[in-house]
Amino acid sequence: MSYFVHESSYIDDEVIIGENTKIWHFCHILSKSVIGKNCSFGQNCVVGPKVKIGDGVKVQNNVSIYEGVEIEDDVFLGPSMVFTNVINPRAFIQRKEEFKKTLLKRGCSIGANATIVCGITIGEYALIGAGAVVNRDVKPFSLMVGVPAKRIGWVSKAGNRLVFDEEGIARDYFDNSLYKLDRDKDIVTQIKG
Repeated sequence: MSYFVHESSYIDDEVIIGENTKIWHFCHILSKSVIGKNCSFGQNCVVGPKVKIGDGVKVQNNVSIYEGVEIEDDVFLGPSMVFTNVINPRAFIQRKEEFKKTLLKRGCSIGANATIVCGITIGEYALIGAGAVVNRDVKPFSLMVGVPAKRIGWVSKAGNRLVFDEEGIARDYFDNSLYKLDRDKDIVTQIKG
């Protein structure tokens, strides 16, 4: 095996796991799930069935990733954050045909105890604060907090808060990357770095 699975974890049939991925204590990876390389799953995580996870994803303790969720490369999922896959669940009604797709784009981070309501997309490098409840699409580089989550600013690729000058330019001194805020379109793009 080119990946590590702790002896207390279960991997169902028809699962693909990339090289150098680590799956720690008390996890369960359900059938037909695909996990990329260099991922890490903390204790007590459940994945699937039929979930697709990219490379370099870090999943902290107590996270369940349900069918309908797709995660791109380099995403961070904080401890005990929550996904849903049905808008109006009832114990006495089966709604497996109604699972909504939730997409987490490259490099975004979800804080501890945040809830991601199904059927939305979280943009590249967005940062969702701890305990937030996200119930609508999130633009790339957004800093989202609260219940329901609202954007309170913008962050760099490195996750640092951006401060824009009069021309709409911001620099992250961590890596000298530059960002442009288009105030008319209400979007941020990385222009250097």
